[in-house]
Amino acid sequence: MSPPEFPALLQAFFTERLLKQRQASPHTVRAYRNTFRLLLRFAQRRLHRSPSRLLLADLDSAFLGEFLDHLEQDRGNCARTRNARLAAIHAFFRYVALTEPSRALHCQQILAIPSKRFERGLVEFLDDDEVAALLAAPDTATWIGRRDRTLLLVAVQTGLRVSELIALRRQDVALGTGANVRCLGKGRKFRCTPLRRDTIKFLEAWLREQPPAPDTPVFPSSRGGCLSDDAIERLVAKHAATAQRRCPSLAHKRVTPHVLRHSAAMNLLWCGVDRGTIALWLGHESVETTQIYLHADLRLKEKALARTTSSGLSPGRFRPDDMLLAFLESL
Repeated sequence: MSPPEFPALLQAFFTERLLKQRQASPHTVRAYRNTFRLLLRFAQRRLHRSPSRLLLADLDSAFLGEFLDHLEQDRGNCARTRNARLAAIHAFFRYVALTEPSRALHCQQILAIPSKRFERGLVEFLDDDEVAALLAAPDTATWIGRRDRTLLLVAVQTGLRVSELIALRRQDVALGTGANVRCLGKGRKFRCTPLRRDTIKFLEAWLREQPPAPDTPVFPSSRGGCLSDDAIERLVAKHAATAQRRCPSLAHKRVTPHVLRHSAAMNLLWCGVDRGTIALWLGHESVETTQIYLHADLRLKEKALARTTSSGLSPGRFRPDDMLLAFLESL
């Protein structure tokens, strides 16, 4: 009996390994699904073969290296996203190596593909004027515009992840006393995030336009289903481009849904909220994760600088006494 090929192995990986054996969270399943959807489309274009006819041998380390390069060069993904896609591929081939030992050498070559190291830049976030310009960008005369404005407001006030916004249902929103939204975050941890009065007002108006069923998505697509990650990415980018006319500083920033999450954290920090509370608010596993916002906050550093005293030294400037040294200094 011939060993199962790629389509059967991939289906078994999702149904047996992820869903039955590991009971992976919906967020994990969605992330892995998106990775293989991108990979199958890439393979279909490169190999001119439908996904159901792909062979495991087609997906060797060289081909998967081309796919990872495609993510960065053609799709514009950062190294973090590339590494997340690679982690999903590694998980699949670890499963194949266990279930099909005859393919172990093939899997070993793929598992040897390393994650890419990357520089950790400063956290990108929006200030109050930029947030106001972004929230004013959607056309509220249309259904989509009202949905987008409410989504942007909830995102920038609560700091919910994209996956948490997508999964939000009517039953997860409480608008009475102690108004909050309830979500299932990373690590299968439920958390409740309180809502401001302005957010409550817009959510109440928006939900009156939606079907009353408890499992209705809070932010549905135009067809009534759930929005995709890419759809939210596109709508944020679209409204950020519109907001540039009102706030030119946005032209120098790449506004993404995660930037809205960072903006929520920075607003809490500016209001004097401690790191532990911010970590709970955002659903961080560790308080140390929240440390990045301290590094990004120039205001805190400026306050620290204001408390320092001058050295009392007068400034000077080096002046080379040799023509060759002067040339090198001019470079």
